[in-house]
Amino acid sequence: MHKYNKWFQTEGIVFILARNMTVSILGCGWYGLALAKALVAKGIVVNGSTTSADKLDTLQAEGITPFIIDLSAEHTALNPAFFTCDVLIIAIPPKSRSGEGAEYVHKLQRAIDAVNQGSVKKVILISSTGVYAEQNMELNELSDPKPNTPSGLILFDAEELFRHQTGFKTTIIRFGGLVGPGRDPGRFFAGKKDIPNGLAPVNMIHQDDCIGFTLAVMAKNAFGYTMNACTPHHPPKFAFYTQAAAKAGLEHPVFIPELKEWKIISSVNADEVLAYHFKIKNWFEWLA
Repeated sequence: MHKYNKWFQTEGIVFILARNMTVSILGCGWYGLALAKALVAKGIVVNGSTTSADKLDTLQAEGITPFIIDLSAEHTALNPAFFTCDVLIIAIPPKSRSGEGAEYVHKLQRAIDAVNQGSVKKVILISSTGVYAEQNMELNELSDPKPNTPSGLILFDAEELFRHQTGFKTTIIRFGGLVGPGRDPGRFFAGKKDIPNGLAPVNMIHQDDCIGFTLAVMAKNAFGYTMNACTPHHPPKFAFYTQAAAKAGLEHPVFIPELKEWKIISSVNADEVLAYHFKIKNWFEWLA
């Protein structure tokens, strides 16, 4: 049985992580690698996966046990040692824009097969608030997402795949738009003109809160949930991105002052289950 003595704190709330816990992160990209570093810093044993042999040394240099895990390699066995862990975090994007979206659910099925052959009982699947259609209302985990885009439909199918598993418990985290190191929102629309829907609210989350939210799920043993993770401040696009461009010293974007389809993503479970307090509470303060 684990002894719980790895603790961290956010906004006065103390969370405890298990000593001798092993976490495997399937996909050490922008979020996955940052999360892995945070876990290693707390003394957690971390297995990290990549599809490129060139990245193995990078992972090892960060104190992460590196693995090559390629879910697209149909005839290559997946290393069972990677799936021998207390928590598996799946952080691989569907890559719909590059045409790989159709294979995403199939890849995740391979991961599920490996999980069912191993010792994993707790899984965190990273999804996106892109699963929600623009419904001109505030939406939370109890709302019907009504996905109506190719990427949204793929994300929902992936979530459903995990929701129907009985051999392990999955918590699905739907992140908002990602900002943080290497993802400067000031660059998103800098210098562009006549950008539509300038009055639509933004639904964003900083990398620090992505990590904090994930740690809170593990520390609270909050598995078996769907959770939205989005900073609870939703300024209009024109205000957010104009100030972001100004901070970055870039040419201001020009938005059309109109409100077409929109959504505000909120969370019931972030409050009721995790009692999570976001590090970024106001985007204008952060941009200032």
